[in-house]
Amino acid sequence: MRNDLILIAAVDRNWGIGKDNQLLRPIPEDLKRFRELTCGNLIIVGRKTLESFKDKKPLPDRLNVVLTRDRGYTCQGAVMVHDLDELAKAIEGFPGEVYLCGGETVYRQLLRYCSRALITQIDEAYPADNFIDNLDTLPDWEKTHVGEWQTSKVNVRFRYVDYERRGS
Repeated sequence: MRNDLILIAAVDRNWGIGKDNQLLRPIPEDLKRFRELTCGNLIIVGRKTLESFKDKKPLPDRLNVVLTRDRGYTCQGAVMVHDLDELAKAIEGFPGEVYLCGGETVYRQLLRYCSRALITQIDEAYPADNFIDNLDTLPDWEKTHVGEWQTSKVNVRFRYVDYERRGS
């Protein structure tokens, strides 16, 4: 398996990422940044995350790889894989960047293969039912950039924080 995956996520103060299969608080500026970063590249998502996309369809202009245990699940325009071996083969040799885009189960399974993390920190705590590991508490991760706090046009205070795995 490649070890250069890039985790990308928006988290609240408790490292919550979602509730009821939806983002905690969509931020237009962050969604635009996500699109700019991932277009032309490969994204890895779980089935539930795919189903949270508009019309339950793969995101356009990028290769969508869906990691699901459901061997009968299909989605036109996406590559289905059912375990880490199949995933490794599907992304092997991809020349662009590979982004890990959720949800919780996929983040937990693949964090060890990530070399970077692009986190949007939301300055609020929301009721969440999905979380990722707090990278600030993991000894093998270090912050490499902390952006300024900004307020979105939907009045959400957020900032961008980049992490790298030590030794990557």
